[in-house]
Amino acid sequence: MNIILCGMMGVGKSTVGMKIAELTGRRWVDTDIIITTRYGRISDIFEYYGEAHFRALETEIVQEIAPQDGLVVSTGGGLVLNYENNRLLKKNGKLFFLRASFETLLKRVRADETRPLLKDTGRTAERLNELLLQRTPVYEMTADHIVDTDGLSPEEVAARILALAAEETA
Repeated sequence: MNIILCGMMGVGKSTVGMKIAELTGRRWVDTDIIITTRYGRISDIFEYYGEAHFRALETEIVQEIAPQDGLVVSTGGGLVLNYENNRLLKKNGKLFFLRASFETLLKRVRADETRPLLKDTGRTAERLNELLLQRTPVYEMTADHIVDTDGLSPEEVAARILALAAEETA
């Protein structure tokens, strides 16, 4: 069984994913890192090929990693908005929605110019709130477990996820 982390940009999916891998000896993969390693910067993909092309690349990566076992997977913020991605991931994994408040997310992403859905809008807070309102219901509906992360360290979030995962296999 794989442990799959989903949630908004800036919630800590990569940091927590690495921590879970460190604690368990599982292999950690990050879909955004795989894409950037193979195809270049995400912001360039968005700019030159569009969001639809990027989403197709995400699905290609999901098709590749979903059948593997024993992974910790940190997904891109929009990856689970695609039903097919969720179907594939859930065949061999449990989805954990890392949830954080708008304020927490805004603090973390405000200075990050590499996020294509926030880049050059001049209205980062407004755009982040729009995305949060659109995506949260999908994350909640898709996830097997919801883990609130506000006020917790990455180690504490990882411990909660591992406790929930252990309940799944007990």
